[in-house]
Amino acid sequence: MAITNMEIENGVQETHQTKLSTDDSNKSFIARWWLLLLNIACTATGTIGGPLLLRLYFNHGGNRKWLPCWLQTVGFPIHVIPIAILYSRRTRGVKFFASPKLLLCAAVIGVFTGLDNFMYTLGLSYLPVSTSSLLLATQLAFTAFFSFIIARQKFTPFSINAVVLMTLGAIVLGLRSAGDRPAGITGAEYMLGFILTIGSAGLLGFLLPVTEVTYAKATKAITYSIVLQFQFCLALFATIFCTIGMFINKDIGAIPREASKFGLGPTKYYLLLASSVVVWQLMFLGIMGTIFCKSSLFAGVVNATLLPITQIAGVIVYQEKFTGEKGMALALSTWGFISYFYGAYKDSKTQTAKEVGRQMISH
Repeated sequence: MAITNMEIENGVQETHQTKLSTDDSNKSFIARWWLLLLNIACTATGTIGGPLLLRLYFNHGGNRKWLPCWLQTVGFPIHVIPIAILYSRRTRGVKFFASPKLLLCAAVIGVFTGLDNFMYTLGLSYLPVSTSSLLLATQLAFTAFFSFIIARQKFTPFSINAVVLMTLGAIVLGLRSAGDRPAGITGAEYMLGFILTIGSAGLLGFLLPVTEVTYAKATKAITYSIVLQFQFCLALFATIFCTIGMFINKDIGAIPREASKFGLGPTKYYLLLASSVVVWQLMFLGIMGTIFCKSSLFAGVVNATLLPITQIAGVIVYQEKFTGEKGMALALSTWGFISYFYGAYKDSKTQTAKEVGRQMISH
């Protein structure tokens, strides 16, 4: 089913209007869910593909730390294309551009995103993809906690159960830290990777509800075009942060030398870098869009749900060890996902019943 630009722009906001015809309401509902599915697909592409490409870089001789971090956000100019399309089809009299205050918030969040990307990249350089993905699943626990503190989202027995289970999964992995250590990585480096990855998950869990609150406190309605502008500004400042790190670490001048020594050859080296740019940008765009359509906690759940798939992909693609601890952590994480989704399903049914009741009373 095709979705018009106006449905994408206004579909999520129409629920706040008091007078809507039944047809318009149905179109808004359909547009919102198609847009949500599109953003989930983008998130899945980056969440699964990004770590695999990054591990491929390190496995075949890549040893720069700031370059892979920079690649995760440098694709921000891609957003100009959909922004331009939406601008050309905008409704006259409706403000299109984001406010300076909102863009300032995006810039601040962008700097912290750059820091988070660096922590994640450095952590993955010392860990297998499967272990890193399982550790990142703790991001849901951090997101739930900060959503409660910052976004005032209520805890339910199901969300608490999910948080506890996923935290236990990370603890289980930590009990046997040397079992899947990559070749050439010392015990100290492995533990550093472990700590950095948990820290990255925590910082991301903080940034998601901060973004949600930023949307909620905006002085004008948040449309999808504003979400794109927000992500453009966020990625721009994250890229600036990482570019400074590249200059300090002299990564830019090292790229040609690293390409010539890359295990798969220079051509595949540059193809790998280009693919990483696209894949990571899709992930960040998908996360921001999911927050726009639903909530930061839902975005965290989507991201965490994809991590076991990434973990399994790492085992298959790179023949990483699947230890008993990983199996137990995967089982705990999956149990946590199911618990959260079941709770969300029950809440959704309750909310729908209340909405139907209100509509019947109003009529």
